[in-house]
Formats: sequence, C-alpha cells, structure tokens
Amino acid sequence: MSEKSKVKRARREAEQEKKGKKVVNWIFGVLIVLAICYMIYVTILAA
Repeated sequence: MSEKSKVKRARREAEQEKKGKKVVNWIFGVLIVLAICYMIYVTILAA
C-alpha cells in the first residue's frame, strides 16, 4: 500500500471516530432530555 493511501485511510478513520463520538453524545443528550420530560410528566400526573 502506498504512503498516500495510508495517510488517506488514517485521516478517514480519525474523521469517522470523531463523527461517531458526536453521534453518541447526541444520543445521550436526547435520552437525558426524554428522562427529564418523563420525570416532569410523572410528577404532574401524581399531583
């Protein structure tokens, strides 16, 4: 494999890892927001 393709592959892998972490952070953020909404809903329902 040439050096050029090795560099491209390494760059692409780094970018995919960065995007993957961003997606995971978004998923956790949405889950936290949904959990807060559910807690508010249950609190209002119990009142």
